[in-house]
Amino acid sequence: MAPSLPPLSQVLDLLPDAVCIVDEHGQLLFVNVAFERLLGYAATEVHGRLLFDFIHPDDRDATLRQARALMEGGGERHFRNRYLHRQGHAVDLLWSAHWLPEQRLRIGVAREIGELQRAERELEHHANHDPLTGLANRRRLELALRNALAEAAESSGQVSLLYVDLAGFKQVNDRDGHEAGDRVLCEVAKRLQQGVRQIDLVARIGGDEFVVLLPGCDAGHARGMAQQLCQQLRVPCALRDGPLRMDASIGIATFPADGRTPDALLAHADKAMYASRGCR
Repeated sequence: MAPSLPPLSQVLDLLPDAVCIVDEHGQLLFVNVAFERLLGYAATEVHGRLLFDFIHPDDRDATLRQARALMEGGGERHFRNRYLHRQGHAVDLLWSAHWLPEQRLRIGVAREIGELQRAERELEHHANHDPLTGLANRRRLELALRNALAEAAESSGQVSLLYVDLAGFKQVNDRDGHEAGDRVLCEVAKRLQQGVRQIDLVARIGGDEFVVLLPGCDAGHARGMAQQLCQQLRVPCALRDGPLRMDASIGIATFPADGRTPDALLAHADKAMYASRGCR
């Protein structure tokens, strides 16, 4: 006697991913056991309800557009969105969807990707931030600077850069060790961030070199900001062998007067920093 196949629903219940079948209006006709495991709702609780009722409010419009595009023969078969768990927290899902025009049904298979999302965010953070201070690194600065220059060129606005170099930092490392030097760099990073606007970007691009990006800021305001930051950096920094009075040299460059490209502005600000007498 030939073996008989089990009902398809039993097979689908073995899958680790959630499987949903909805009609053309988005009404749920079938969900497997994994749906309850991911979102906390049993099949009997969701049958007949709209799938969109379970989607995170911020993702509903985009998901509806995806569904419509899929049913019209376009859209993306794989997309991400967030659903709301029965307990109220968001669940990140990766969907693979298919439209059956003859049956007027959509089939979707969803996988929980919270760990993947966190890993991606962590990798992105490491790629764009200085590991010691948490500030933006050169890569992120260059990207932000390109965007700021593009916006300024379109609106006939201005952008300024402050190139900050600490005075006597090598002596701190030589006298107190690299651990003390790291504490100084972190303190400098903290003071620079506290001294700028929310729209500004502070980046560490070298050992003791920092750059402050000031979108929409002209040369006059940039000079005022440089003086203010110098005053904040002069406040002694507590070290094991006693307080350290920090100082800095700051060079200023402003778009479009001092350059129209990221490289040109950075070079001008670097040169101005070396030419300056600092804030001493």
